[in-house]
Amino acid sequence: MTVKITYFVHGTTTDNEAGISSGWNDVDLSSRGIKQSKDLPKLYEDKFDVVFCSDLLRAVHSARLSFEDTFPIIKDSRLRECNYGKFNGKSSKIVEPLQEQMIENGFPDGESYLDVEKRIEDFLKEIKKKYDGKHIAIVAHKGPQLALDVILNGMTWEEAFTNDWRKVGHWQPGWKYTFN
Repeated sequence: MTVKITYFVHGTTTDNEAGISSGWNDVDLSSRGIKQSKDLPKLYEDKFDVVFCSDLLRAVHSARLSFEDTFPIIKDSRLRECNYGKFNGKSSKIVEPLQEQMIENGFPDGESYLDVEKRIEDFLKEIKKKYDGKHIAIVAHKGPQLALDVILNGMTWEEAFTNDWRKVGHWQPGWKYTFN
């Protein structure tokens, strides 16, 4: 059987609007992000067995605004953004150029993207056991989404960064993945 996954990125945050890379800093949605999250259900027709979200406020708030009255929501810390360590809450102009250099070695006092990949692999193993044949939604961040591209779409981390919708400007109301 297969687990179907629809991946949603949390709404715009106050840090996003200020050009800040939050990482593990627990920031909330901006008024724009609140509106995006409330409008999200109008943009898709899928039905989910469960919605998983990162335990960081921006993802929890997005998931609740989008899905709380419709589907059960489960918070999972493995879906957190990459921990930028000393760079949590720093300017995106500083953090973004460093990301591809942090695939293996990681951010000082933080983690690498391979660490994020391990967290997501662990999450997927559990999902496969509990939700085989089901359709789940995930509301989370950039790092876990890129990890899914690496794990499920066979991309390298370099390819995932290059093809990231944030760089190529192709946002959509949900990305589809399957996990066998």
